[in-house]
Amino acid sequence: MNAKEFQKWIDSYYKDRGWSDLDIFVRIGFLSEETGEVARAIRALEIGRDRPDEVEDMFEKCKENLTEELGDVLGNVAVIANKYNIDLEDIFLQHKNKLLHRYRN
Repeated sequence: MNAKEFQKWIDSYYKDRGWSDLDIFVRIGFLSEETGEVARAIRALEIGRDRPDEVEDMFEKCKENLTEELGDVLGNVAVIANKYNIDLEDIFLQHKNKLLHRYRN
């Protein structure tokens, strides 16, 4: 699936579930929550959480969880981009161009 297909699918799926109707500030809250879950997944992957009530996960299980959480972040970014009619591919290109311009050698 490419970026355009993903963005279109997210738009349709979220609309069908009524999730696209949420206030943008609620969506930002969800994005922040998911970003925190990415941080937690990376911590588990890299150093663990060192809690006696949690069983240490295998590397692949932690990586799978990180992949899932990154997907949640990307889904929220796509919803926000859809709200403002911004293509994910345009975001990718603009970010690439910004970095290339800023860090020219």
